[in-house]
Amino acid sequence: MSETEDKLRQAIDTLKKSGVRITPQRHAVLEYLLNSMIHPTADDIYKALEGKFPNMSVATVYNNLRVLKDIGLVRELTYGDSSSRFDCNTSDHYHIICNQCGKIVDFHYPSLEEVESLAEQVTGFDVSHHRLEVYGTCNACKEQMAAKEQ
Repeated sequence: MSETEDKLRQAIDTLKKSGVRITPQRHAVLEYLLNSMIHPTADDIYKALEGKFPNMSVATVYNNLRVLKDIGLVRELTYGDSSSRFDCNTSDHYHIICNQCGKIVDFHYPSLEEVESLAEQVTGFDVSHHRLEVYGTCNACKEQMAAKEQ
């Protein structure tokens, strides 16, 4: 069994334990997210699955994402005014985002618990979580820009 198949089986077990019905559309959305490395929007997911589910609406995708998020199987990434992105990797990790094309890539770095602790001490807040985003230009965009300059 591949790692993705194992993660899918575990996610389905989590859905069952939570009393959530596993519809074909919900299964497809979950499977798409587990296989996706692009941190897709709901619209990306809809477009990818509309051939397989011609009667499925964008609202169905959003509803399924909400259910998966509420159970803790999916993390919603919001970036300003742009569409939310969805990430099936719910472990602690960070993201680097291309300024040109918007590509989002996971990267792992030791947790910044010390920063959270200091923030609590300095501000008196009870810190619930943090998010680190690094911005730059991906290799594909750098190559594209270099080709235009020639």
